[in-house]
Amino acid sequence: MKNDIIIGRNPVLEAIRAGRTIDKIFLKSGDIDGSLKKIAGAAKDNGIIIQRADRRKLDTLADDGNHQGVVALCAVHEYASVEDILSSAKYKGEAPFVVICDKITDPHNLGSIIRTANAAGAHGVIIPKHESVTLNSTVLKVSAGAAEFTPVARVSNLAKTIDDLKNAGVWVTGTCADAEKSIYDSDFSGAVAICIGSEGNGLSRLVKEKCDFLVNIPMKGETESLNASVAAALVLYEVFKAHNLN
Repeated sequence: MKNDIIIGRNPVLEAIRAGRTIDKIFLKSGDIDGSLKKIAGAAKDNGIIIQRADRRKLDTLADDGNHQGVVALCAVHEYASVEDILSSAKYKGEAPFVVICDKITDPHNLGSIIRTANAAGAHGVIIPKHESVTLNSTVLKVSAGAAEFTPVARVSNLAKTIDDLKNAGVWVTGTCADAEKSIYDSDFSGAVAICIGSEGNGLSRLVKEKCDFLVNIPMKGETESLNASVAAALVLYEVFKAHNLN
C-alpha cells in the first residue's frame, strides 16, 4: 500500500480528527450511513474534497485492501500558506518571486516546476485545491528534494489568491501563446508572480483575466507549444536574470 493512502473507515476518520493533511477522500457511490456519513461530515467541516467512486476504483486505489467503502489520499508533505511564502521573501530581504501553477495535472510536470523554482530562487509555488495534482510521492520524487526547501501552498480560490498577491504589491504575469509581448521583452524586476497554465488548455480564462501582463515564449519550429515544465523553466530563468544579473 502506498504511503500516501489511508483505507478503512476508522483509520480515515481518525486521520481527519488528528488533523492529517488529506488532499481528497474517495467515498463509495450510492447511499451512505453510519461511519461513512460521519466521515463525509468531518471531511466537509475540514474543507476536504470528497469524490464518489465505484467499487472497482476503490479496490484499485486500495490495492485490493479492505477499504470498507472509503479511501483517503494524503499529502506526503505538508503544505505552506501564501503568507509563509511572502514572509520567506521578506525574511531574506528579497522581492517576492512566486510561481502559480494553474491546474497542472501531471505530477512529473509539477515536480519539475518545483525543482526549477528552487533553482531559480523562487520563494514558493502555489497550486489550486481543485483540478490539480497534489503533493504526492511522484511529485516529491521528481522535485529531487526541492519540495523540502521551496514551500508549496494549496489554495481554494486561485483568482482570489492572485488578487491578494496584487494587493501585496506583487505583479502577476501569465504565460500565453497568443500574448503580444515576448518573455525576452518583458520586465521581471521587482515583486513578481509567474502563472503557468495546464498541459492541455494553458491558463484558465479567469486566471488570464486576473494577470497584470501576458507574455509569450517565441518559437520558430512547427510545434505549437512547449511542455509546461519546460515553459516554466524558460520564464523562471528570465526572472532569475532580472533579479540577480542586472
